[in-house]
Amino acid sequence: MRFTYRACDKSGKELTDTIEAPNIGSASEILHRKGLYPINLTEDAARPTTSRRESGFRFGQARRLKNLAVFTRQLSVLVLSGTPLVEALEALHRQTKEGPWRITIAQTRLRVEEGSSLAEAMEARSDYFDPVYCSLIAAGESSGNLVPMLERLSSFKQKELHVRNAIVGAMVYPCLLLFVAVSVLSLLLTFVVPKFAGLFESLDVPLPASTQMLVVVGSLAQSYWWAVLLALIGSAAALKGWLATPAGRRARDTAALRVPQLGRITRSFATARITRLLGVLLEGHVPVLEALRLTRNAAGNVHYTELIIRAEDLVSRGEPMYSAFTDMDLISPIVCGAIRSGEQSGKLGLLLLHVADFLDDENEIIIRSLTSIIEPVILILMGIVVGVVAISMFMPLFDLTSMTYGGGA
Repeated sequence: MRFTYRACDKSGKELTDTIEAPNIGSASEILHRKGLYPINLTEDAARPTTSRRESGFRFGQARRLKNLAVFTRQLSVLVLSGTPLVEALEALHRQTKEGPWRITIAQTRLRVEEGSSLAEAMEARSDYFDPVYCSLIAAGESSGNLVPMLERLSSFKQKELHVRNAIVGAMVYPCLLLFVAVSVLSLLLTFVVPKFAGLFESLDVPLPASTQMLVVVGSLAQSYWWAVLLALIGSAAALKGWLATPAGRRARDTAALRVPQLGRITRSFATARITRLLGVLLEGHVPVLEALRLTRNAAGNVHYTELIIRAEDLVSRGEPMYSAFTDMDLISPIVCGAIRSGEQSGKLGLLLLHVADFLDDENEIIIRSLTSIIEPVILILMGIVVGVVAISMFMPLFDLTSMTYGGGA
């Protein structure tokens, strides 16, 4: 059970936090052992695992990843310096700001203090510590190499955060341009075009086909904007629901692999993620089948998941893993060759990490090149659309001016 408490320490300083205990009596006893004197102790109705919703909305995925990377690096430094694990977790808890992540560290520290291993304590908060992370921590604890494992995990999370930031950073400007383009077009159709429509009606001017079409669209946008908005929201909700189904996920993943240019980037990023995960797990002395299972769960694409399932089947039957990675539509020959060489030399994990580094560097260059092409394309399209609207609106006025001067002559 989880309890929220307000207590004073020996110096009289007031603290507020949460604690895990079987009952309120045990919670009070744990606080006394810590030198805290409870002022208020109440059961928290929310279960510890309910922070999954918090992490999805209030505690964004990128921020969670960043906190996990920093936490892992700091924990490795503290443990390397000889600080006992409980004290290290306590120090990290004290320096963390109030919020779900602070509560997570507090609960992890409490479980370790009560006798659980670090991996077991982290598994209880699987919404923050993923299965790959927990498996590597467990492998480090069982082999007595927790510090090297924490350093390897920190490097892994920092690399993952770097890749995510590179993608987000590269897409910010194109998305902003696209938002501006849609906003300008919406304003033109909703406010500007109807004004011109009233002017044309009062002048009784014959309208070209393009102008008539814009007038109709503008009139509909002004009168039925709420219907358009509801239709967009409904379509988005329906699409989201369909993508949550197995058929929708397969269709989405297939499209992501087959769209020109995007498919190549998707394959490269998916391959880099799989090779890095598998390399880190194998270097952490996680058994091959367990490493493949964890990688399969984190693949992120149904086609790569099926590929890893085939690899699991081959390995379980004593056959080489590289045979499953010969699918040219998903895995490049270079990666397949690296897996084959790694299995033969016994250095599969190390070779996979080198391949992942190479792919990540290549992907970063590709993303930068692609965004440098996308940005001017969006600007050109936005200029064309605004230009077409402007010409369509002013063309009848030009015709009217020509008729007026022609009649005067």
